[in-house]
This record gives sequence, structure tokens and C-alpha cells, in this order.
Amino acid sequence: MSLSLVLLVILVALVFEYINGFHDTANSIATVVATKVLSPGQAVALAAFTNLIGALWGTAVAKTIASGLIDLGIVAVTPQVLICALLGAVIWDLITWWWGLPSSSSHALVGGLCGAALAAAHNNWSSIIWWQGGEHWWQGKGLLPKVVLPMFSSPLLGFVLGFAMMGALFAITSWLGSRSGGLQKFGRPRFLNGFFGKMQMISASAMGLSHGMNDAQKTMGIIALALVGATSTGTMDGLPDWLSFLRIEEDANQQFPIALWIKVLCAVTMAAGTAMGGWRIIRTLGHKLVKLHPVNGVAAETASASVIIAASHFGIPVSTTHNISAAIMGVGAAKRLSAIRWTVVERMVWAWILTIPITGLLAWLMVRLLQVF
Repeated sequence: MSLSLVLLVILVALVFEYINGFHDTANSIATVVATKVLSPGQAVALAAFTNLIGALWGTAVAKTIASGLIDLGIVAVTPQVLICALLGAVIWDLITWWWGLPSSSSHALVGGLCGAALAAAHNNWSSIIWWQGGEHWWQGKGLLPKVVLPMFSSPLLGFVLGFAMMGALFAITSWLGSRSGGLQKFGRPRFLNGFFGKMQMISASAMGLSHGMNDAQKTMGIIALALVGATSTGTMDGLPDWLSFLRIEEDANQQFPIALWIKVLCAVTMAAGTAMGGWRIIRTLGHKLVKLHPVNGVAAETASASVIIAASHFGIPVSTTHNISAAIMGVGAAKRLSAIRWTVVERMVWAWILTIPITGLLAWLMVRLLQVF
């Protein structure tokens, strides 16, 4: 392992983080743009700022990516393996961005990491941690409790919460609108749009914060994994003092420590990517899936942000894309099932199903090619 390869891992990881920023920008701003509460430029600025704050908040997800999916006692996660994992995720992100499909960057990275590790271990499936430890499923580590189960349960929860919140808001505003006196204004569309437009500023900020908390940490975990591996193999020996910050020792009590400079670098990179915007996906989520009003945006964003923040606390790398999409569907279903454009949903679901297998295959093929040549 050479220092130049380690630095290349960091560079490719930051490219992935940047693409993640503009690919998943739609997750936190599609609804607020669709409801015309903010202009696209204002929404992107808000998302970039809240992504930055969220990325600096916690490291549980980063530690899952760094040490909770691959058995480092079976396979050596070299810089080449990490680069192939990241490239698999980057290729799929760019393809789905071009098609305007809101796929999961999180699952793209997980698929790439597992596929690359499997190839490096010469198809030893034990190199992937499937389920290990923990009295409860959220306390264990491995692909099944941290990725596969949340892949199905978190969007379902987002759908149910979005449906329930929208139903509750409909009931409350209808009841208030039927009262006499000043309460009648709560039933007027103009008042509702103005009130929930202001509330959506808060819910959109929470969505951006949750996206930074979960998505930005995944790249932090990859960088930490590369630097810990390089330090343990002696690659970092003899570094000049001004590069000593690159040495990261694995801590038995803290697993993989995430240095402050890694947090800041990933946070700024994601914010920069977010500032670029991802208008193809914004059109799918904000305009093609369900016709949205401010009250719908508040319900969808609040439901989705609640699920993602809870998952981030437990170190679960859920898909921001899946959750906000499911929450928007739940909001649409609360109006009526025909409000959802099911042909768009079908395309999205196929992207969700295929993300991990395709990125895993891409990364596996790249590692195998490196082994051959």
C-alpha cells in the first residue's frame, strides 16, 4: 500500500460525496420547490447549509460503514478495493441521475463495498458480516440488521407516518374551519398555504439536517477505513509532521475514530455538491410523483426527517431517497390513491431493488479485473 493510493481513495471518496450532494439534493428540497415556498436557488442554499450542519452531527453511521459490514479479519480492505467500491457507487449514481430516478446513494455505496470485498476475498461470502451481536436487531451489526431490514422497514414507516400526519392535518384544519369566529380562517386555502408555507421552512430544514447526518457520514466511514488500514500497515510511517493528521489508530473502545478534519472535509464537499442542485430528480419527486401543496410538504418532510434522524442515532445507514419518496406517497395516499402517479412509483421501485445488486456487481467486476491484470 502506498501513500498515493491512500490519497487517491480520499479523492474518489470526495467525488462520491460531491455527487451524493447533487444527486440527493432533491431529497431535502423537492417538496419545498414544488410547493413554491422557496425558489430553487433559495432551496438549494438552505439544503447546502443544513446538510453541512447535519454532517458534523454524530458519527454512528460512519462507524457502521467503517467496521460494521465487512469482516476485516477475512479480507484486507485495500485502497484498490475501496476505489472500486466507490466507483461502482459513482457510476450507478450518475446513471440514475441522468434518468432522473431518485435511487439511493447509501445503498449504492453499501453494494459497492460488499461487492468489492467479496471479490477481494475470492468469493468468500463470510467476508461480509451478515448479522453479528446485539440483543435487539438495531444493536447488532452487519448487512441484514443495518441495511436490508431498514431498507424495507424505514420507507414503510415513512409512508405510514406521512399518511398519518396528512390525515391528522386534514382533520384538524377541517374541524377548525368549521368552528365559528376567527377559527374559520383555518379552513381557507389562502391562510393554510401561508401558514404551512412558513412551517415548511422548518420541516425542509429538518430534512436537510437529517440528510447530512446520515449520507455524509458514509463517506467519512470510507476515509477512516482507508486511513486506519494504512496506519496499521505502516504506510503512514515516516510522514512529515505536517501530514501527521493522516495517521489514525483504531481504538478498541471507539471502533474507528472519525477525526474532525474528515467530518469537516466531507461536510463541505457534500454542501458544495448540494449547491450544484439535482434538477432532474427534483422534477421527479416534486412534480411527477404527487401534486403538492405546502401542507403536504410539511407532512412528508416531517415524517421522513423523523425516521432518518432516529436511524442516524442508531448508526443505521438508511436511504434518504427511499424515505422522502415513501413519505410523499403516504401524503398522496391520504388525499386519495389516484393522486399518486403509479407509473413513476414503478420506475423508482425498480431503481431501489436493483441498486445494491448492480453496484455490487460493478465493484466486483472492477476488483476482479485488477486481480487479472
